[in-house]
Amino acid sequence: MFRLSLLSLLSISSFAIAENWPGWRGPNGQGHSSAKELPLDWSEKENVRWKAPLPDTGNASPAVWGDHIFLTQAIEKGTRRGILCIDRKTGKEKWAHYLKQVMVEPTHGTNPYGAATCVTDGERVITSLGSGGVLCLDFAGKELWKKDLGEFVHIWGTASSPILHGDNAILWCGPGERQFLIAMNKKTGDEVWREEVPGGLDGLKKGAKWIGSWSTPVIAKIGTREELILSVPNKVKAFDPKSGKELWTCDGLTDLVYTSTVVSPDGIVIAMSGYGGSGLAVKAGGDGDVTKTHRLWHHPRNPQRIGSCAIIGEHAFHVNEPGSASCFELKTGKDLWKGERLTTKTWGSMIHAAGRLYITNYDGTTMVVKPDPSKLDILASNKLPDTVLATIAIADGDILIRGYKFLWCISK
Repeated sequence: MFRLSLLSLLSISSFAIAENWPGWRGPNGQGHSSAKELPLDWSEKENVRWKAPLPDTGNASPAVWGDHIFLTQAIEKGTRRGILCIDRKTGKEKWAHYLKQVMVEPTHGTNPYGAATCVTDGERVITSLGSGGVLCLDFAGKELWKKDLGEFVHIWGTASSPILHGDNAILWCGPGERQFLIAMNKKTGDEVWREEVPGGLDGLKKGAKWIGSWSTPVIAKIGTREELILSVPNKVKAFDPKSGKELWTCDGLTDLVYTSTVVSPDGIVIAMSGYGGSGLAVKAGGDGDVTKTHRLWHHPRNPQRIGSCAIIGEHAFHVNEPGSASCFELKTGKDLWKGERLTTKTWGSMIHAAGRLYITNYDGTTMVVKPDPSKLDILASNKLPDTVLATIAIADGDILIRGYKFLWCISK
């Protein structure tokens, strides 16, 4: 009876976790959902449960907890930034909380202000607003704390999302001349630790090259220790998430990094640069400079740019910005799909759910692909009349697609 009760409790806990999509790329930041049944086909007139009008454009993905959907949102040309909360059952706005008179820093036209995805633990929701600082609200939209981290200046703006670990909210702050990784107490906003990382050029000066990372860190259990793994210009780094102490570093990336790292169950880290830069795989769990001892493969010019990949078994599945797909062997780096065309221009990241891969492109078309290493097998192509640069979220059988005009809820 005790074993049955324990199994029931574990099943309930697993189910509860599966119901939510608490931050960037899901429960562990790896782009996986435990959903078993999801729509394969949809259109504006089929399998759309609701569409919620949005006040302005945005690239931040939805974060979901229960019936609350949270979106980082900017309005009034970025001078007001905050969090928008939408009811998952109805698509109606629950509340919106915006900071007033935020200083407007540079950004790119394709990177609207408020690009970071929110993160939530079921009691509070936290987001990064670039030079507007970090904002924490309760589930009624009441401000719990906000933290000013100073001005972040880069020609292409900011985008890294906060993550949660224990009692801390952790954020990569950059890119630009000033860069650091910071942990804040999620209840108070007080700084717990800070790890400075040498900054790079902001690209504002004529003739200056562009350097920066827009990556969101991930946390992986490697043996008996936890590692916070982050791509920065030219390197992959791992830190102790409790103290911020650097654990290991691996050379091989290039000056610009847009993607988040992904980690296989046995500790293989895939890291990709952008803008025609390099890609690599490194075995986590080392100490110091592990470039010569732990790096498994290195491609000087990889096909990735913006979106992050998804690891399934012994393979990593990618789609690059122009829409070509790759399936890499984790241990060798061999591309089994050889960059075969999948879609048109996309900034989205691969999401794995219900035995399929989902990826949405600029024109609102979501491609559904079978994760078959032997060939690129397209299962469906689903068009919505919207511009989409954000990555989809999945919660309780719903596929949530954040467009420039609407938040779409796709459901059977």
